[in-house]
Amino acid sequence: MKRKGVLYDVGRVMGVHWRPHFDPIVVHRELELIKNDLHCNAVRICGQDIARLVTAASDALSQGLDVWLLPELWDRSQEQTLAYLVKAARAAETLREQWSDQLVLSVGSELTLFMRGILEGKTLEQRMNHPAFWATVKAGKHNQPLREFLARANDSVRQVYHGQVAYGSLIWEQVEWKLFDYVSVDHYWDERIKDRYVDMLQPSFSFGKPVVITEFGFPSCRGGEPANGAMSLGGNADPKTLFLHQLPMVGRLIRPRVKHIYERDESLQASKLLNQLNLLEQAGVEGGFIFTFAFPIFPYDVHPRYDLDRASASLVKTFAGNQHGTTYPDMPWEPKEAFKVVADYYAAH
Repeated sequence: MKRKGVLYDVGRVMGVHWRPHFDPIVVHRELELIKNDLHCNAVRICGQDIARLVTAASDALSQGLDVWLLPELWDRSQEQTLAYLVKAARAAETLREQWSDQLVLSVGSELTLFMRGILEGKTLEQRMNHPAFWATVKAGKHNQPLREFLARANDSVRQVYHGQVAYGSLIWEQVEWKLFDYVSVDHYWDERIKDRYVDMLQPSFSFGKPVVITEFGFPSCRGGEPANGAMSLGGNADPKTLFLHQLPMVGRLIRPRVKHIYERDESLQASKLLNQLNLLEQAGVEGGFIFTFAFPIFPYDVHPRYDLDRASASLVKTFAGNQHGTTYPDMPWEPKEAFKVVADYYAAH
């Protein structure tokens, strides 16, 4: 694979903020480790705050990493989303002027799910739990409104940003790929599709453009729903405790916890990632971005009930409080087994 990447979250926001604390010094160090120790040559930087996105992207670009910039305003209307993307594109153009060959701007990902107006429901949870959800998807009724929005977004963004443009699609979204510079798909391995995972990608190669897998990954546990790909990532965390923990004052009294205790298994996460990297290499994709480098709101804990990290697909386990790791004493996390497996794979390919 030409693009050996990982997703780097500067602060996605849905119900809770996925990265409450943003320190440019920490960001610089993490990006440095992503390049030099994880052996990535690309990073997919995502989040809501445009200033954070620009700060992290500028740092990554200056270190020689290719950047796929993904501004995300979840659970908003199409008009709000479009206005936000244009604002982000203007900011991205200032980066492109200096690093034109290293930057790709995404106009969103999985918008059928994450944006209002295509499926019924104001929130992701409401949309996915709507009685008509699967019938609508199976009938393909989401595709036309999605294509119409992407056409508007592509046109509006390219008026202010003059570099390469992408979109991170679900495998079942039918996108007009002629609008974009890449065919880019979020494609998680799942026990239910294990025998046809690669076959499902084959239509992506019919458009004559580079194919990039923009998200894939596995949680650090075995048993229960976590076997079932993307739908399980983070789904075992108790959302009420997560929300209360981020509130001022009262948050100090609430410890986020998991809903079900599954067996922690870093080795399984590592072996599944290695297998998927091999599958993607064999499939002939140009690149891939592992979800995700770090997930600070899902910290590690020795007590299984509070060990949210086992539900996380991150390559490092974040510590709560002021604890730091031993491999990198200046960082508030410790690499998992998957970190080394990915580093070795990327270094050798």
